[in-house]
Amino acid sequence: MQNKQVDKKTCLLFDLDGTLTDSAPGILHSVQYALKAFSMHLPSQTLNKFIGPPLRESFCRYAGMSHADAERAVARYRECFVGQGAMFENAVYDGIVPALEFLCEHDVPLAVATAKPEVYAVQILERFDLAQYFKQIHGATLDGTVDTKAQVIQNAMQSLPYHSFLMLGDREQDITGAHQCGIPAYGVLWGYGSQQELADAGADGFVATPQALQTLFTL
Repeated sequence: MQNKQVDKKTCLLFDLDGTLTDSAPGILHSVQYALKAFSMHLPSQTLNKFIGPPLRESFCRYAGMSHADAERAVARYRECFVGQGAMFENAVYDGIVPALEFLCEHDVPLAVATAKPEVYAVQILERFDLAQYFKQIHGATLDGTVDTKAQVIQNAMQSLPYHSFLMLGDREQDITGAHQCGIPAYGVLWGYGSQQELADAGADGFVATPQALQTLFTL
């Protein structure tokens, strides 16, 4: 699939986990901590599916929990993720910073749209000196009133002063959430979702490496 050239007036909406940062260690640590409270153990292949989608959805979908148990699991998860500092068991992907610097130097507007609670996303982006590159950072709410990727994207689109948007993310929810909001989405291939997952979700294009972000635009 050949990507279409994107106008530099288009605002890029970046996912966080699996797109900007390799957050697997902290997320998996926290998921396992939460599951332990329920005397549950999941294989690594299933655990990896927790990276990216909303947590409540993942505990129901992959651990077979009721909505009530999923709420309790989220609370346990946060004990580890926040209370024990697992959110910072994280690293910026190689090539991301130069790509963001390049895009900002060419006045391409950038924002973050993540299913992670916004308050945590801000802390992570600030810790790793990434917040400076983004006009706004949008995420879920702690109480679950904003929880899906589509809700987060919709909030970002309503808040940002742009007319054209492109979502960039590594999981099917990034693609389907963007399409629910009427905007295109490209799958990034260095994260946790496979190219097949992204293609099946209807990705409008693919970005193979962070360096390739610099080639998306007509500058």
